[in-house]
Amino acid sequence: MRTTLTIAGSDPTGGAGIQADLQVFSSLGCHGAAAITALTVQDTRGVHATHHVPPECVRDQLVCLLADVRVDAIKTGMLGLGATAEAVAGVLEAYPETPLVVDPVLRSTSGSPLLDDAGLIILQQRLIPIATLVTPNLDEAELLTGLQVRSLRQMRDCARRLTDLGAKAALVKGGHLPGDPVDVLCIAGECRDLPGSRVDRHAVHGTGCALAGAAAVFLAEGRPMLQAVERAKAYVAAGLAAAHAIGRGSDVLDYAAAARDIGP
Repeated sequence: MRTTLTIAGSDPTGGAGIQADLQVFSSLGCHGAAAITALTVQDTRGVHATHHVPPECVRDQLVCLLADVRVDAIKTGMLGLGATAEAVAGVLEAYPETPLVVDPVLRSTSGSPLLDDAGLIILQQRLIPIATLVTPNLDEAELLTGLQVRSLRQMRDCARRLTDLGAKAALVKGGHLPGDPVDVLCIAGECRDLPGSRVDRHAVHGTGCALAGAAAVFLAEGRPMLQAVERAKAYVAAGLAAAHAIGRGSDVLDYAAAARDIGP
């Protein structure tokens, strides 16, 4: 069995963060390992407080784990602090052969900040340059590149800029634009539009985590980048179609249904 490692914050609802990543990994037949960067106080309506794990503890979690466990892919999510992002980068730079999916979590779905300004700089200068794949939404893409991203053409420009920063591939997600969503995947400067269908339903929490986590699993399996991304998109679409309410706020994905619907 392959092992995928998530480095992210805890979401007590299970809709995003560490808990969601582990559900994604398990549903796709992959063992999940985790290093926790932060504890959040949240429900399905939003993040109410964040308590950061000391950066040296995050570093020690990773050093200890990676010295013992063979990890086939790594996914980063919420890092919270610049010092934490720096600690994570310092460890992961020693594993250049392991596929790394960077989900640049900057804000929660409800708008709460999840990374400080120093962390954004570390993402740009140290984590994106070692990333196999980076998966920003439009707001995250703008902050990472300094480019305005309000059209498909601008999404392509932004994806190329992210690969110019060093990422082997960049997926700029277009779900926040009107109309049917189109994502842009750039590999080595060459962009490809990946159209999708909008699922008309109540707000759903954790889709970005699920997409990045599923892509990490498929890269761990050795799939080519385009196939890994398209399969991850299909996984999220199936999970969205079966999403359900667990509280009074955002719905959550159905991970089991997602894995079942995309097949082997």
